[in-house]
Amino acid sequence: MNRRRFLGIGAAAAGAGALGAFALPAAARLLAEGRPGLLLTSALERPEAFRVPLPVPHVLAPLRSDDGTDYYEITQQVARLEILPGLKTEAWTYGGSWPGPTLAVRSGRQAVVHHRNELPVPSVVHLHGGHTPADSDGYPTDLILPARSGGPDTAPAPTAAEWMRGMASMPGMPSMPGTDAAVLLGRTTDGDRTYTYPGRQRAATLWYHDHRMGFTGPGIWRGLSGFHLVHDEEEDALPLPRGDRDVPLMLSDRAFEEDGSFRYPAIDPALAVPGVTGDYMDGVLGDVILVNGAPWPRLEVDRARYRLRLLNASNARLYRLELDPQPSGGGALVQIGGDGGLLEAPRTHDGIEIAPAERFDVVVDFSRFEPGSAVRLVNRFGSERTAEVMLFDVSSRTVTDDATVPERLSAFERLDRAAAVTTRTFGFRRSRDNGWTINQQPYQPGRVLARPALGTTEVWRFFTDVHHPVHLHLDHFQVLSRNRAAPGPYDAGWKDTVDLRPAEVVEVLVRFTDYPGAYMLHCHNLEHEDMAMMADFVVG
Repeated sequence: MNRRRFLGIGAAAAGAGALGAFALPAAARLLAEGRPGLLLTSALERPEAFRVPLPVPHVLAPLRSDDGTDYYEITQQVARLEILPGLKTEAWTYGGSWPGPTLAVRSGRQAVVHHRNELPVPSVVHLHGGHTPADSDGYPTDLILPARSGGPDTAPAPTAAEWMRGMASMPGMPSMPGTDAAVLLGRTTDGDRTYTYPGRQRAATLWYHDHRMGFTGPGIWRGLSGFHLVHDEEEDALPLPRGDRDVPLMLSDRAFEEDGSFRYPAIDPALAVPGVTGDYMDGVLGDVILVNGAPWPRLEVDRARYRLRLLNASNARLYRLELDPQPSGGGALVQIGGDGGLLEAPRTHDGIEIAPAERFDVVVDFSRFEPGSAVRLVNRFGSERTAEVMLFDVSSRTVTDDATVPERLSAFERLDRAAAVTTRTFGFRRSRDNGWTINQQPYQPGRVLARPALGTTEVWRFFTDVHHPVHLHLDHFQVLSRNRAAPGPYDAGWKDTVDLRPAEVVEVLVRFTDYPGAYMLHCHNLEHEDMAMMADFVVG
């Protein structure tokens, strides 16, 4: 896409057509029922379930290490991947794979990750759940522009200001003083950017993904996501499953065109102008369930305990995950961790409800099933094909299993509500004039909704109209209450994303530590996020 084509798209989108993406949907029942998203169907025949093996993302080795730091390099690039059997899908990837390579790091060691952007669009990298300085957090206008290539006759690439020009169609953006305003608030780089993660946090299952303003939804939909696992001595000392029995599972849903390419209802296929069409403003649901980028895969497991690191990387889909059949006595899923790492003690569930961006670390004891069993992981919130997730083939061979789940997992620090210096309230609601809002304001870079002081503790109260998974950058929090009652069954431990159902009120306690600067609060339904349900807060 050359500069003239780019600017033409931007000019057209600034007119009435682009604003149509933010109109209220015709299907008002979706909001009345509080259901997140609308199903986007594929244009091809979907593959049979449980035919392909589960891929496990490879662990990226550091290029080099010194006394306190490990150094990594990742190239963001277009790749043609066989996601559906027999077809090639053009994906945007970290390092040529989807999911991207897993970074396995140690608490207390700094990780420095150099990203090069060879995609056709700008990108931003956010380490989700990372306790990170502001300049490496992935603020949505901290663009990595596409790497410049070609000879002297190549048309000039769009500038940062030109890339941001399409944002004029975003609610709130026309009031900004000029097309360069959002760019000046960000830290734009040409082609490359280095992110520094100090590692001042406990063991946890984190993930990294694109966070470009207005385009997080299509960026992740096309493949820009990967695991970032933090390990520490406390976790190492526990007799939990490890090695091949420690399995990361990235859950996502997608729709496909007839040729195998991704289908997504963007108003601008070139992704220079944000927004989706019609009712998809409520969120995009796909009709193909993928685990680690494979459709309805299967995994052979020993009759032993396995640690499953569950990540919901879907744009909008909410899952209720259960094993089918349930083992005798129930309680198949033993939760040992959440967004921010180990719980104080394990919790037993028959099923787990997981919203976009949430993580649950669970242990499953497959010795509770008969040898040769076929055990499905199912989604009780799905229907027909979206009710299936993956299959575990339980081996008949005899194996040794010395893993177990101790009654006490972690020396867990509980925050004190009496230490809170203030209570702030944030309403996640839809406005007939401005799309998705927080406190009735659509997102505008640099407009600050809260200024907590470094080192202080605050109560943040979130309330909703419909379903919104709320994500907080910088620090994890603890859930205090849900609708003035006790926290829910999935609220335990340190969280960075909390699932709010329609008309709910949730209070969380957060302590702001280590790093001053500008951070984000937003809905992690990616279509809501892209269409203005974000806010800045500044720690100082």
